[in-house]
Amino acid sequence: QVQVVESGGGLVQAGGSLRLSCAASGRTFSSYVMGWFRQAPGKEREFVAAVNWSGRTRIIDSVKGRFTISRVARNTVYLQMNSLKPEDTAIYYCAADDRDIELGNRDHPASYRYWGQGTQVTVSS
Repeated sequence: QVQVVESGGGLVQAGGSLRLSCAASGRTFSSYVMGWFRQAPGKEREFVAAVNWSGRTRIIDSVKGRFTISRVARNTVYLQMNSLKPEDTAIYYCAADDRDIELGNRDHPASYRYWGQGTQVTVSS
């Protein structure tokens, strides 16, 4: 049984920072891709960033330069979010997957098997 747990969400003013953490357990995660998605009210779940087992990353243009994804242990990833904007408000989900899928194709929810429950990030203007 694989479990994925996010933490670190909260309320912050525009321009502020938050760091989200994601820990996966239940298997050896050294070869897993781990990613972050977000979902705002009334919108579809959106890919934010992913990191593979070797530390290679992918991140969407709208957060590039503000967000950083890093793998700090086999089963733990961070999403450092700086210069937050009100449009970053969403529930942020961490996901993990062990299938042989290129990092470039990891921007769809279907490319991840295991999901956390999500953590709310609210940015006030």
